[in-house]
Amino acid sequence: MNSSRIPWSVLEQQRGEVLGGWPTGAEVDLDEGLAFHLSLDDGRKQPEALKRADASGRTLTQPRAGVAELDEQIRLLRYLQDEGHADLLPCTVDSYTRHNRYREAERGLRESEERERSLLNGLPVVNYGVKACRRLITELERPVQVRHGTPDARLLAEISLAAGFTSFEGGPISYSIPYAKAISLERVIDHWRYVDRLAAWYTERGAVINREPFGALTGTLVPPCIAHAVSIIETLLAAEQGVKDITVGYGQCGNLVQDVAALLTLRELTEQYLEEFDYRDVTVSTVMHTWMGAFPPMRPEALGVIALGGMAAAIGGATKIITKSPQEALGVPSAEANAEGVRLTRAVMDLINEQQTAQSLNLTTEMNVIRSEVGAIMTAVIDLGEGDVAPGAVRAFEAGVLDVPFSPHQANRGLALPVRDDRGAVRFLDFGNVPIPDDVKALHRERVAARGARDGRRPGYEMLLDDVYAVQECHLVGRAAPGTIQSTEGIRV
Repeated sequence: MNSSRIPWSVLEQQRGEVLGGWPTGAEVDLDEGLAFHLSLDDGRKQPEALKRADASGRTLTQPRAGVAELDEQIRLLRYLQDEGHADLLPCTVDSYTRHNRYREAERGLRESEERERSLLNGLPVVNYGVKACRRLITELERPVQVRHGTPDARLLAEISLAAGFTSFEGGPISYSIPYAKAISLERVIDHWRYVDRLAAWYTERGAVINREPFGALTGTLVPPCIAHAVSIIETLLAAEQGVKDITVGYGQCGNLVQDVAALLTLRELTEQYLEEFDYRDVTVSTVMHTWMGAFPPMRPEALGVIALGGMAAAIGGATKIITKSPQEALGVPSAEANAEGVRLTRAVMDLINEQQTAQSLNLTTEMNVIRSEVGAIMTAVIDLGEGDVAPGAVRAFEAGVLDVPFSPHQANRGLALPVRDDRGAVRFLDFGNVPIPDDVKALHRERVAARGARDGRRPGYEMLLDDVYAVQECHLVGRAAPGTIQSTEGIRV
């Protein structure tokens, strides 16, 4: 296995099998799809919207939203466009489609129509096909992105791109390690080489397709260096296939200084490695995901978390932010609540953008920590792959060099454990086999020890569990009763 560019002749041979996976695959006509892309005005093209946002310094808003029926999806997105003033729109795909279970998706769609309510948690794009899904592009005024979670997204990509979507989310690591258990990482990398080569086909002919690795990963207490390394690897894999427009992502951790440092270094480091691998014509933008963990159930506290996300995104100069609603803890939000989350985020970011924020010593320290950590991880990945990040990533997970907290995937070692320090920044409780430099390890140990002293307890698993649920109570740091002594057995620091 390697990351080399797939010859188009080879991809064409594979396409017959992929398109035969469901009847709507027969609707895909590359030339017709390309002609449709080229006919679109710039207002419906996500790469153009991202380019304008970066040029102006304005962070764009994009909610999550997906229901089973196409007409309802269009109505929902039109509401978020007109009432929520969302800059970018999502087409969230249902879970059956994410696992290539199109028959179950078809049954869920039919039952949704019969009961007149959505029984799927997203739109079954493959079942609807090219012609139907194109209505999302033509009947809305904003760019619409496909958001899903699919390890094997080949058929979904074929239909989505032919339908006219100008942005496609996901990647081989970010859509397998956090979501799946047993699927082979080597196999998923090959599937996504197909997706990226397909996106590049359109791009090479003037219809630029934006690709977006899912930087939030498992969404809870993921150290920035792990998220960054995965985004960089997926960016390099996509660039090798010819992708020219990439949005790298980061999931909000909550400490404002650390989140800003992460956003600033994410673009910097991604561009650094693109240059190092001689991909010099790739446009990079950034996205921050508003807090992905357990949300406060009450509206005032939920709004506080949403506002904090808007602040971090604006100060960190994110190109766009994925918003949340005040009903996040309660399940699928109403259109009204979803729009409220978008507008609140927009208001906070507009207030921040009118100010100048000075860089602090703490921010510089956090940026240097992330640079050092990512540099060490990427060096190890590149060495393990003998210069090729595809086998390097597979071997890095086998060795625990890459280790995503709370991942269910059997390829993930699960040795590295996070915890918050006394200011709520995410640190390593246990480094596992992640190759953190010694001087940075010392900083982590110092900050975690200071947290323990403040709490009156030894850092351990219970502290980690308290941190996982702390934001639900509108705190970053999970505090325990003073004097509590907790076990640290099995923790390697």
